[in-house]
Amino acid sequence: MATILETAASAGSFQTLLAAVDAAGLRGALEGPGPFTVFAPVDDAFAALPPGTVQTLVDNPPQLARILKFHVLSGDHRREQLVQQPQWDSLEGAPVPIRRAEPFEVKNATVVAADVVCDNGVVHVIDRVILPG
Repeated sequence: MATILETAASAGSFQTLLAAVDAAGLRGALEGPGPFTVFAPVDDAFAALPPGTVQTLVDNPPQLARILKFHVLSGDHRREQLVQQPQWDSLEGAPVPIRRAEPFEVKNATVVAADVVCDNGVVHVIDRVILPG
């Protein structure tokens, strides 16, 4: 089975996320055994950010790492488990709110594909970049 990052790379719709992971210096951590739960924004989610935002974040690795860690939970949490409580603590430290009804949402993003099982965790594909706070 592929890791989270291998799965994202083979999908072809997470190039911006993968570049951001590298720019933030998080590749090593996300290639580790985990397990992790990753809320993975598709490339279109990054493209929807205001012009220049992605480059500004790439130029500021600590801020980029903070935002990316907000997209990650420790442990392997499937949709069925996530909707059991209204929020989960991210690796960034801030809680990630979960909509417990339809549609399945994480903060202000809709989960477009849930429970993509990987060797070191699970991915939930989301349609927006989520921000702490």
